[in-house]
Amino acid sequence: MSKNINLDYRVRIMAKKKATKSKTEAVDFSKYIRWFWILFSGGILAVVLLFLFASWGFLGEMPDHTRLENPETNLATEIISSDGVTLGKFYFNDNRTPVGYDDLPKNLVDALVATEDARYYDHSGIDGRGTLRAAVYLGGKGGASTITQQLAKLLFTKQASGNIVKRIIQKAKEWVIATRLERQYTKEEIMAMYFNIYDFGNNGDGIRSASRIYFGKEPKDLELKESAMLVGMFKNSSLYNPRRNPVGVKNRRNVVLAQMHKYGYITEEVKDSLQATELDLNYTPETHSQGIATYFREYLRAFMKDWAKEEGNRKPDGSKYDLYSDGLKVFVTIDSRMQKYAEEAIALHMPRLQAEFDHQNTPDRNPTAPFLELSKSEVNSLLKAGMRRGERWRILKEQGKSDKEIEASFHKPVEMTVFKWVDGQPSEVDTVMKPIDSMRYYKSFLRPGMMSMDPSNGHVKAWVGGMNYKHFKYDMVKQGKRQVGSTFKPFVYATAIDQLQVSPCDSFPRTPITIEANKFGNPEPWTTKNSDGNYSGKQTLKDALASSTNTITARLMNEIGPQPVAEMAKKLGVEQDILPVPAIALGTPDISVYEMVAAYSTFANKGVYNTPVMVTRIEDKNGTVLYQVAPESKDVLSEEVAYVTVNLMEGVTQAGSGKRLRHKGVDKYNQMYREIMTGYPYEFNNPIAGKTGTTQNQSDGWFMGMVPNLVTGVWVGAEDRAAHFKSIRYGQGASMALPIWGLYMKACYNDKTLNVSKDEFEKPSELSINIDCKAKDEGDLDDKTDHSDGEEINIDFD
Repeated sequence: MSKNINLDYRVRIMAKKKATKSKTEAVDFSKYIRWFWILFSGGILAVVLLFLFASWGFLGEMPDHTRLENPETNLATEIISSDGVTLGKFYFNDNRTPVGYDDLPKNLVDALVATEDARYYDHSGIDGRGTLRAAVYLGGKGGASTITQQLAKLLFTKQASGNIVKRIIQKAKEWVIATRLERQYTKEEIMAMYFNIYDFGNNGDGIRSASRIYFGKEPKDLELKESAMLVGMFKNSSLYNPRRNPVGVKNRRNVVLAQMHKYGYITEEVKDSLQATELDLNYTPETHSQGIATYFREYLRAFMKDWAKEEGNRKPDGSKYDLYSDGLKVFVTIDSRMQKYAEEAIALHMPRLQAEFDHQNTPDRNPTAPFLELSKSEVNSLLKAGMRRGERWRILKEQGKSDKEIEASFHKPVEMTVFKWVDGQPSEVDTVMKPIDSMRYYKSFLRPGMMSMDPSNGHVKAWVGGMNYKHFKYDMVKQGKRQVGSTFKPFVYATAIDQLQVSPCDSFPRTPITIEANKFGNPEPWTTKNSDGNYSGKQTLKDALASSTNTITARLMNEIGPQPVAEMAKKLGVEQDILPVPAIALGTPDISVYEMVAAYSTFANKGVYNTPVMVTRIEDKNGTVLYQVAPESKDVLSEEVAYVTVNLMEGVTQAGSGKRLRHKGVDKYNQMYREIMTGYPYEFNNPIAGKTGTTQNQSDGWFMGMVPNLVTGVWVGAEDRAAHFKSIRYGQGASMALPIWGLYMKACYNDKTLNVSKDEFEKPSELSINIDCKAKDEGDLDDKTDHSDGEEINIDFD
């Protein structure tokens, strides 16, 4: 029995222990459940507090409503031509010009959605499914960042460092901002903002700049494979740079195309065909020294800086507009088509002209090349003066170098890149050269200046200040002033017509004229000479201007005096004062292409001078007009005098030095100038008024040409007048400058959208001066007035 009692006791003890153990285990399990819910709730609370703290700004500054409405982004100032083309931009770091959603092609939008955010139109800034997938697979099957989150990151947050806490805080801020953006903007507006804010590299800030830089077109014109390439760059534009990594960019583009097929945006056939193609870039960099109208854009920069300084041109808060970041739009008169034709004409003619110049100025033919009529000591003095004017001298002087040290640096070879015509194309060549030799090298180049203007309103349509802005920064349209030669003679003729009512049919002798010393500032006697050496017979004024007869121009000066001519030039827009001496009749004054075109436009515009207009209006980034041009004009000549002067200049292209514009085949001119007469024959048959000009030593060649609605002036010459053609065969305006005008006008006429006139110049309803010169022979004076007995005379001005 004792054994039974002990057995029962042990059973009860074991049962009790088992019950106690079960009870203990039950208690422990409930504790775990409790801690689970505590931790879970705490996590939820922490997440909620994280987003609340982020929303309240406790974790760092957050954008308020105003900043969300107007995100702070630097916007480039855009230069827009009269035909709606962007000529260039002003910017420091951000070459950004925003476009609206309507300017984005559908294939571009589809490519982005398929690649970056397939459920873009279904979420409100946060993709729940994507977030859950990223959490479960720890990002192994892609992240969960939406387009809206990426925009929030680009606009308002900075890239976090490797610290996980900072990355979590940044992600929370992005989520909060993303939801706010979704409430603030439509899906389309968010999409456009994302494309506008992204940096595609190579100054391609935003989709518009990227499209223009990589493919030379506006975003709306992008093809599917081009859109796919740009969307592929969103992954990392530094890594996927089409200039440095074309293979990687092509592979990435093909991934985008595959994604588009996956989500049904394109067929498999389209995907396969496009994946087999190359990138086909049309790289068109947008820098301040490249692109179209570079010289004009530099003039415009100075114009805009002066405009921004004026007290009346301030922002509502009183601060100045920033040319490089405030997103101004500057509407200019330049026509992109005409500008392109002008630059192409120069690019066609100048290398041929330069080749002939170089051929004549080899060291064997000219030991002081490229200079003529200078001794070696004079050349050295010229180069030394050039040293002191140069940028190198200025920089070294600022560094504290002595004059001796700076001069010595010009004689030490350095690596440099120089401009060169290669196979008729502008090119850059890497070389090692002494700076003094590079100075001489650049002084050997002939340079052009060209401007084209609508005479009726003063709108400048084309402006080419040189052949390469990067290497020849001096603008020969407005900055440069050179002797104008015989292109000044129409000012003399117009003054004579105005004062004396002379007719184009009036006849004068070609005999020499001597101006006595001490007359109107002449220190010694001055005798005019004709370039052809012919002093026999007589000529009508029309023939005299056509053949640029100096003695007859001097005879007109004898009758009217130099003072009225100088005053006439001033009224016609010549800025500097002209010394009223008889020699101005032959074009001794230095005048810019800009001034000459404006002056000649007065003749085409019936005697009314219009101040040249380059900027029509300026708008801020919201389209508010800040500036509108107020045209300036004045009456200078009567309509009759202007028309008769034009009629005289028509003779230049009918029978004078401009006659080659009308040649229809190979003739002696083409044979003589076969190396430089680019585009010849021109075969114009419409009315053209014009005048060539050549200075005494062939250092400056001019051609001024006019049709009723377009006046264009061209100058060609070297930096220094001592560098010039030896003979007038190549050194005259008809060879140096006229071909550029001819090429330009041929292109303008071929472009029917421009409507450049081929009509007659409009004749005044009442014309008292006879212009119908029936007798063309020099000796036939019927219906003409003979102004001299043919004897040589001395001009004595009172």
